Amino acid sequence: MSEAAVLYEVSDRVATLTLNRPENRNSMTPDLLEALAASVHRVREDPEVRCLVITGRGRSFCAGADFKAGPIGGGKREEDGYTAPQDRLFAMYSHFLSLLEIEVPVIAAMQGHAIGGGLGLGVVCDIRVANREARYGANFVQLGLHPGMGTTYLLPRLMGVPRAVELLLTGRIVNGAEAAEYGLANHAVEADEVLPRALEIAREVASAAPLAVRWTKESIYRGLDWAPRDAARYEAHLQSRTAETEDSREGIAALLGRRTPEFKGR
Repeated sequence: MSEAAVLYEVSDRVATLTLNRPENRNSMTPDLLEALAASVHRVREDPEVRCLVITGRGRSFCAGADFKAGPIGGGKREEDGYTAPQDRLFAMYSHFLSLLEIEVPVIAAMQGHAIGGGLGLGVVCDIRVANREARYGANFVQLGLHPGMGTTYLLPRLMGVPRAVELLLTGRIVNGAEAAEYGLANHAVEADEVLPRALEIAREVASAAPLAVRWTKESIYRGLDWAPRDAARYEAHLQSRTAETEDSREGIAALLGRRTPEFKGR
């Protein structure tokens, strides 16, 4: 039997979830998504956990959608009916979005690359520690796709509108040092320092009064009229439409073929 897709550990009132599919760049495969959702439920049910750190094994924190398994989007006939394309996409993202339901602070220890939906996993966390040399970005438009995972909602709030617009409309990838400069990450450190720095922050959080921390987190997001789930659902509709285009097929083929796409606008 293979190792669990997500490893779970608790120490000093800090839970650590480790995405454990390095051979597939910790991409959004069904087993990883389901294991993450189960681990999130476990964190929510443990009254002793005061902070959560999520990280990954290997060179990638999370590579986003698993395009090797086939294109994203598209409707599907199930035994109990038909699932619309946007509903399938939102269901895929909902596992990562479940982190939004955690009352304690969540820290992303992004030890490796985080692209597309993988970056979305990082930005639904409260604090982000990046690897200075790793690559981060929402490259959806370079794949012929509308962004997903609430990134059009979250990035402007994290980075400011001008920088978020530039990154989203170009699909540009930045390194960890740039991510910290832009406000996409709180800290950028060497690769082997990412998890220790995240755990250091987590222990600092865990040492504070737990009810005060939880309610402070709630107040912060209440004041922002925080609704990333609604944004992600709307994005899923637009992403499913772009997934039907020739440009999307070309973008994904170019990604898998490691070449520059040639978009036709159709």
